[in-house]
Amino acid sequence: MSDLNREMNVNFDDKTRTFSVNYGEKETVKEILKFVYDSLTEKGYNPVNQIAGYVLSEDPTYITTYNGARTLIQKIDRYELLKILIKEYVND
Repeated sequence: MSDLNREMNVNFDDKTRTFSVNYGEKETVKEILKFVYDSLTEKGYNPVNQIAGYVLSEDPTYITTYNGARTLIQKIDRYELLKILIKEYVND
């Protein structure tokens, strides 16, 4: 197993690959996402569509630079964000 695979906790031993990122606090991610959401709303964008576009494409231009929202959202690993969103959605 390569150092990168070991660092990222990627397991290629099964038929199903697993991926885990072990950094980022759930509350910090939530705070950043809320701040970005609010910034997009203030600028007149549909925040759900814009954030979804960013998450799917990793193209930061989906997020406004207003209030530093673009810089802030790029501090969140997209895999971590997706993981948290899925857990929150399923647990509701």
